[in-house]
Amino acid sequence: MSRTAPNARPEYSSNGCSADGKVAYVRVLGVDPGLTRCGFGVVQGGGGREVSPVAVDVVRTPADLPLAARLLRISDAAEQWLDTYRPDVLAVEQVFSQHNVRTAMGTAQAGGVVALAAARRRIPVSFHTPSEVKAAVTGSGTADKAQVTTMVTRLLGLAEAPTPADAADALALAICHCWRAPMIARMAQAEQAATEQRRRYRARVALATRERR
Repeated sequence: MSRTAPNARPEYSSNGCSADGKVAYVRVLGVDPGLTRCGFGVVQGGGGREVSPVAVDVVRTPADLPLAARLLRISDAAEQWLDTYRPDVLAVEQVFSQHNVRTAMGTAQAGGVVALAAARRRIPVSFHTPSEVKAAVTGSGTADKAQVTTMVTRLLGLAEAPTPADAADALALAICHCWRAPMIARMAQAEQAATEQRRRYRARVALATRERR
């Protein structure tokens, strides 16, 4: 799947919710960060597990360019994607330490400039681990790249598999967020409610202590 034009998009709130608070649809820009190849993929999610493709592409930077110039190219590409497709949220792969420290640093730097571009536009940024993404789209956190590509192609109903793997991974990140976001929101609400309960309990204890004195 090559880059496509943005789909017609109705107006909705920045968190993808309708006026009654129910999740209606959300547009997610998934980014598989990297200096040599940085994958960008936009997916629109609807109710339940409905997902549809919007656009996908890979931005490449020559290895002989200075690091700053490579990061600038990625930053420019990120800003273009953010302004063109206007996602509600950015989903980026969370970088873990690798055997090749230099590669891990470059990946983290690329992800950082993309996240910064989103933050400047007040677009929420969410990070997902590779195992979370694999588990979301294939059902196994240890799936290989071929399995991820196969499932992404099937889930989005693509006529052909997105290539290279960075493109498929970007789409997988977007799908992962579409499906995990409601659970993450419920967990955050539960934590907020628990925090409020603890605050009220401590306030009651403090008040009872003062009254006994």
